[in-house]
Amino acid sequence: MTVVQRFSDHLPVPRTIGIVGGLGPYAGYDLVRKIFRWTKAGGDQDHLPIMLHSFPGWIPGRPSFLLGQTEENPGEDIGGIMEQLARNGATVIGMPCNTAHSPRILNVALERLRRTGLDVTFVSIIESAVREVRELCPGGGRIGLMGTVATLQTRLYQDELEKAGLEPVLPDGNDCALVQRAISDPEFGIKAFSDPVSPKACQILLDVAHRLVEEKRVSVVLLGCTEIPVAVTESRLWDAPVVDATSVLARELIRASCPERLKESSTFQL
Repeated sequence: MTVVQRFSDHLPVPRTIGIVGGLGPYAGYDLVRKIFRWTKAGGDQDHLPIMLHSFPGWIPGRPSFLLGQTEENPGEDIGGIMEQLARNGATVIGMPCNTAHSPRILNVALERLRRTGLDVTFVSIIESAVREVRELCPGGGRIGLMGTVATLQTRLYQDELEKAGLEPVLPDGNDCALVQRAISDPEFGIKAFSDPVSPKACQILLDVAHRLVEEKRVSVVLLGCTEIPVAVTESRLWDAPVVDATSVLARELIRASCPERLKESSTFQL
């Protein structure tokens, strides 16, 4: 009798990954898909244990809170989902929403998680993406940043990029508004039409990226909203590398769970 040895027979037991979903729902799904994509596995048993808790109706709008349109902080409900994940066995947690990483929201959520007393590692999408960009541009560079108006106004990425010796470059005001519409417009935006994404939303995002590369001469395009990679899947645009923050987070979650199961970047095209 021949026994087939799987990766799981000789690799360390992975830590369970918990994902705060619903921010939006397709962003959570996209993160899970990318974790599968970046996992070194020879069969079902070699994939990592993952829990996706997607409760979009529980979580108030993040942009409306950050922009002062409501006083209801979504951090408490996000922290409640993190607590559920931790109590169900997750020891590594990621959240595929850049806007929700604002300290005004995230600190509240992490405090609720901390009060559980459980040993849980939270992996920041902002810090992970900036490290990735820094590795691409070790000598510095101009980084084209695309994200929601709330993410840009709260400088979540700008401050971290500058600390890393990089120059954040934002789209012009009208282009920032167009990106926001491509994400959230109920007539054609990604949140309303995710599968498939509407051609109009795709074209807006590509046009804005094109202007960043061709007119503002950025070295890298950073997709700083987890809705955008649902539409923009290219790894390069007009010879500029594209950093998909969701894909970066997926790799960092694998590394935190079981680094031996992370595929080498050279084995898979973003």
